[in-house]
Amino acid sequence: MKAIIFDMDGVIIDSEPLHLELEKKLLEELGGKITPEELQDFVGTTDYYMWSTFKNKFNIKNSIEEMIAMKKERFLQNIHKISLVDNFEEFMLTVHSKGYLLGLASSNNRKAVNSIIKKFNLDKYLEFIISGEEVSKGKPDPEIFLTAANKMNVKPHECLVIEDATNGVKAAKSAGMKCIGLKNPNSGNQDLSQADLIIDNFNELTLETISKLF
Repeated sequence: MKAIIFDMDGVIIDSEPLHLELEKKLLEELGGKITPEELQDFVGTTDYYMWSTFKNKFNIKNSIEEMIAMKKERFLQNIHKISLVDNFEEFMLTVHSKGYLLGLASSNNRKAVNSIIKKFNLDKYLEFIISGEEVSKGKPDPEIFLTAANKMNVKPHECLVIEDATNGVKAAKSAGMKCIGLKNPNSGNQDLSQADLIIDNFNELTLETISKLF
C-alpha cells in the first residue's frame, strides 16, 4: 500500500444526516416527495445525478443547476453543525506520520469540499483532493478513484479506499483497489458487503490490520 483515499461525507465528516435533511426539505418545497429510505439510495452519488433523477421523476420546473445551487448554499450555511467522524483525525495523523500518501475523493461539490478542508485544516495532510464536479461519471463508476490514483502517481492496486456507502465501495472495487467499509449509522442502511474489511470505528484500524489486506 502506498496511498489511502478517503471519501468525505460519512467517512471524514459526520454530515449525512444534514445532507438528508436539507435534500428532503428542498425536494418537498419543489413539489417532490421521497422517503428517508429512498433518499439513502443516493448516498455517495453526485449532486447532478440525484437532482436530475428528481427533476425527471417529479417533473420539477427548476433546472438541475438551480437545484444544485440551492442545496449547496443551504449546506454551506449549516457547515458549523458538522463534526469529524469519531477517531478519524487520530487515524489520519498515524498513517500520515508513516509516510503514506493521503487523498480525498468526494462526490460532494468543490465549494463544500474546500469549506470542509479549511474548517478542519486538512490541506496539509492531503496530497490530492477531487470533488464530484471534476469527473464526468459519479460513483459507483470508478472514475473518481482512478483519477485520484493517477494524480498521486500510484497504481490502483497500491491504493486503499475508505468508504461508508454502497456506491463508493462499488466504485473502489471497480477501480481495482482495496476497500474498507466504515459502517456509519448516520449513513443509513448501506450494503458494504463488497468491501475487503468492514469496521464500525477508526479505532479498530491498525497498520497491521491494513497490511493484511495487501
